[in-house]
Amino acid sequence: MIDLAEDTRSNPLLRLGAQPIALTAVALLLLIAGVTSIAIWRAYTGAAPETDRAVASRQLQVRAAQASEQLVEKTKGLEATQQESIDQLQVVQDQLLTMKRLLASQQADTKRLSEQVANLNESIDGLRQSFASVRSTEADTPSVTPKKPARHRHASARKRSRS
Repeated sequence: MIDLAEDTRSNPLLRLGAQPIALTAVALLLLIAGVTSIAIWRAYTGAAPETDRAVASRQLQVRAAQASEQLVEKTKGLEATQQESIDQLQVVQDQLLTMKRLLASQQADTKRLSEQVANLNESIDGLRQSFASVRSTEADTPSVTPKKPARHRHASARKRSRS
């Protein structure tokens, strides 16, 4: 037994192990003191991390909802603008098609009129040639025209001046 007594004196850990109730009581007091200090700190500052996180989470959700609504509104605005652009483009295309049709009809009219002018020029040339040939045949054959007496010429001139 002497050996046992010497072992307990030389090893201080064994001596603490001999009083487990005291050790448990000290650990319990430290734990209670820590929890109490945390509770006092939260009560004094008025901030609880859990509520702060919940509030921050709600704020993020609200911001996300607002951003989503703004995106929806902008998308609707873009859709309306795009539809207006499409409508305007359709009007411009219709006007362009109408202008092409008008231009084609004007070109056809111009071609028809050019052909008519060419035909008229040919007719005029034909008439000139026939008139020139008639004159040349008249110049070749002297024509006898009776001359009016001078008295008749003066009388007809007086009648014209009176009218």
